[in-house]
Amino acid sequence: MRTRLIPLLACVAVLLAAGCGDGGRSGAGDRSGRLQVVATTTPVQDFVRVIGGDKVALTGILKPNVDAHDYEPSPADLDAIARADVVVANGVGLEKWLDDTIKSAGFSGPVVDASNGVELRRGAGEEAGGPDPHIWHDPRNAKVMVGNIAAALAAADPTDAATYRANLAAYASRLDALDADIARRIDGLANRKLVTDHDAFGYYVDRYGLELVGSVIPSFDTSAELSGADLRELVAKVKAAKVKAIFSEAELPPKTAETVAREAGVRVVTGQDALYGDGLGPAGSDGATYLGMMKHNTNTIVGALSGA
Repeated sequence: MRTRLIPLLACVAVLLAAGCGDGGRSGAGDRSGRLQVVATTTPVQDFVRVIGGDKVALTGILKPNVDAHDYEPSPADLDAIARADVVVANGVGLEKWLDDTIKSAGFSGPVVDASNGVELRRGAGEEAGGPDPHIWHDPRNAKVMVGNIAAALAAADPTDAATYRANLAAYASRLDALDADIARRIDGLANRKLVTDHDAFGYYVDRYGLELVGSVIPSFDTSAELSGADLRELVAKVKAAKVKAIFSEAELPPKTAETVAREAGVRVVTGQDALYGDGLGPAGSDGATYLGMMKHNTNTIVGALSGA
């Protein structure tokens, strides 16, 4: 993020909010009694929507198919945060811009790190030791995240705590069913070798016993720069491992993945079948919700790797 924009955005936000600090916040909710919640990434937004239901007025910062890694907050984002009762983040450093944004908005309320309690995986190679922020790709982690969100909403709005707990229990059951179904489907694959656009699927790979042969962008961060040597090495790996397909991602242009696939002589999965790596899809798409996104990714992977 280019932090030089923050002072300008802060000034605009002050004008919009008519005073950022606590005086600009809604306190115990809006006039309808709903809790004002700002959520950063699209998975976290969906979790808040499910757990909060009609008790919450949700403002999402990131939009579908927008890259979280290099996002630049808008004046409207600062205004929303300034007026919020609760801010919910994915955590694990995915929103590198968030701390400065919160400071510029003058927000002093609770900031929920949905990743608290998740067992983080570490990168390899250049990213050895660094935590992978794409935690939601394991439904067991999603259960931890929604638990954190439910607890935070209940703390901010004790009157509706029973509703948040009930919504959490119902959704946790759906996450358990999702996890079991994905495991069953992946277990049926003979070929489990995966190549994706960037290193967003490590938790999915670890959970379901896939083999990550490589990524077009060998980094957790989509803004990482590529070299010709990186691509040649990946082409060689794809050929040697007899990989069936390379999976592009909805948030990234498919051109580089298509080039690697062409050089390696394998299929590239793109277009409507592209995987959702860094977030959810737009309304009406297969990936519009967390549950739908996970099902779409699994359907795509199983279909391509089984030859169906």
